[in-house]
Amino acid sequence: MTRPQPVHCPHPQFPVHNHCLHIGGVAVTQLAKNLGQTPFYAYDSALINLRIQALRQQLPESLRLNYAVKANPMPELVQHLSPLVDGFDVASLGELETALASKKTACNISFTGPGKGQDELRTALTAGAIVNVESETELRRVTELGEKLGIQPRITLRVNPDFELKSSGMRMGGGAKPFGIDAEQIPALLKKMQRDVQQRGLDFLGFHIFSGSQNLRADAIIESQNATFELARTLADQAPGPVQLLNIGGGLGIPYFPGDEPLELSPIADNLHRLCDNMRSALPEASIAMELGRYLVGNAGIYVCRILDRKVSRGQVFLVTDGGMHQHLAASGNFGQIIRKNYPVVIGNKMNSENTEIASIVGRLCTPLDLLADKMALPKGEPGDLVVILQSGAYGLSASPTAFLSHPTPREVLL
Repeated sequence: MTRPQPVHCPHPQFPVHNHCLHIGGVAVTQLAKNLGQTPFYAYDSALINLRIQALRQQLPESLRLNYAVKANPMPELVQHLSPLVDGFDVASLGELETALASKKTACNISFTGPGKGQDELRTALTAGAIVNVESETELRRVTELGEKLGIQPRITLRVNPDFELKSSGMRMGGGAKPFGIDAEQIPALLKKMQRDVQQRGLDFLGFHIFSGSQNLRADAIIESQNATFELARTLADQAPGPVQLLNIGGGLGIPYFPGDEPLELSPIADNLHRLCDNMRSALPEASIAMELGRYLVGNAGIYVCRILDRKVSRGQVFLVTDGGMHQHLAASGNFGQIIRKNYPVVIGNKMNSENTEIASIVGRLCTPLDLLADKMALPKGEPGDLVVILQSGAYGLSASPTAFLSHPTPREVLL
């Protein structure tokens, strides 16, 4: 018989005291009492601050650091980030309104995404935000709307490059994509834009080139960034004016699953120093922006739900919770995973326990997809214990189908 091993926190950014996981200096058991309910999400502002501080120390000083609001649009979190980052990237009217409410000036907000509605474009143009144009049709709509409103639209062209970010969790560029304009179509579009810039008051700022996200390989990110800068340099030669802004996207990933290693930032930072230095001569008027979401907030968040029932079905232990995939779709494996893997999961009030078992954690939805952990080694869970899913600061609540089965929406708290 194998001797059970103590269960340690797989991500030690959260301290453990008296067998209880703490976040923001508060035990999860106390936090559950304070909030008066489970499930809930909690985010540690100090961890976010440390992440941004580490980036500022290593990345070029001239590099703008933008936050992709889609990663986590909680208003209080966006408010917290506002003085810490240089800009916000949004992808909906709701995100735009959240960003504007944070007191970040509109000139430091960019609006990305295919299929922007007329109301969204009108609000963005009126506020003075940058519109990342995704197609020739959208460019025409923006130009015409700007004339109608008497506003000079501030735009960049989103480019779908002819390369991808290799080993990326989500590939946003290369091949046929609904995002951006194919790189080979850009020169002809830039030529057409000459007249609109000169006669119709279009303010062309530059390019947005985003090839992928959630990558843990520094060499792949470096290769993609090198290709991004070279593509921007080539396109700039045909632009209707000097490039003032180049958004190179993000791509920096965080570890989720067994075997994942944290991304090594140093070689990426060193390469960006070289690229930014070279760009000063090629694009002397351009600001370079890096767009990060998950990397800034992902490791700072947890999702907490409570065990309601413990049952054994044909030898398999199931811990039934008051949470589920409707509140944390990514942890269920139904948000981008091809082969399902377990998120890092712990019993938050039984840390370092030696009384372990193999158990599956499920929610209370009427579907076998409602699986938060599949046959994991965990402390023996009982009704009342708190299940904590780590690495939940990004693409958690806002990326989940909360209306499914009409359960209450969990609370979010920034500590």
